[in-house]
Amino acid sequence: MVKSDKNLPPQLPLDLELSPATRRDDLIESAANKMALNMIDSWPNWPGQVTILAGPVGSGKSHIGAVWAEMSDARIYSRDALEAGFDKAISDATAGRNLVLEDLGTKSIDEPPLFHLLNSVREAGSYLLVTSRIWPREWDISLPDLRSRLTAAQLVELLEPDDMLIKEVMAKLFHDRQLKVEPHVIEYCVLRMERSLESAAKLVKAMDEEALARKSLITRATASSALERLGMA
Repeated sequence: MVKSDKNLPPQLPLDLELSPATRRDDLIESAANKMALNMIDSWPNWPGQVTILAGPVGSGKSHIGAVWAEMSDARIYSRDALEAGFDKAISDATAGRNLVLEDLGTKSIDEPPLFHLLNSVREAGSYLLVTSRIWPREWDISLPDLRSRLTAAQLVELLEPDDMLIKEVMAKLFHDRQLKVEPHVIEYCVLRMERSLESAAKLVKAMDEEALARKSLITRATASSALERLGMA
């Protein structure tokens, strides 16, 4: 006789990640990111070849960088990759490849290779987008010529996500997962969650898992459980 499993605890589904959205149409505009979206929409008619996108953690810098990389056929270099050396990035720049350098300025920078990279971009006529959590003037740069180049770059500010942007992003993420969620549930989440787009994505994923485990629709109870599981409650 097969034993009933009705007393077994619910199991969470397999962690199947959705592909990251990198199309321009995937970006939702608000007052928080309007300057950044205008920046990528104006490419390649930038005032210079180097642009620095600065904003707090969770404001969407990496997502906007990925969208611009898709538009411009740019190669993305993470901070970890750059800490291992600038040689490959310099080689790409010399060959005329557009580049995205992620999260510069929060750790010490190997200044001569970065200066060489900026020169390679200028000479090749390509474009460089740098993302950072802090303004370039606050970077610990000792080379005067490098500081001058960074100061001359186009600087675009990305603000902390506002309520409207977080709501719209969560609604889109639920739609991408083919989930129907009532607006009051999203409102409940926004009032309690950490204020970042990364947190919004994690919460949507956690709520989807909770609903599948419960075999139920997504409700405020689902949201409350997911918030608690993520330590946001």
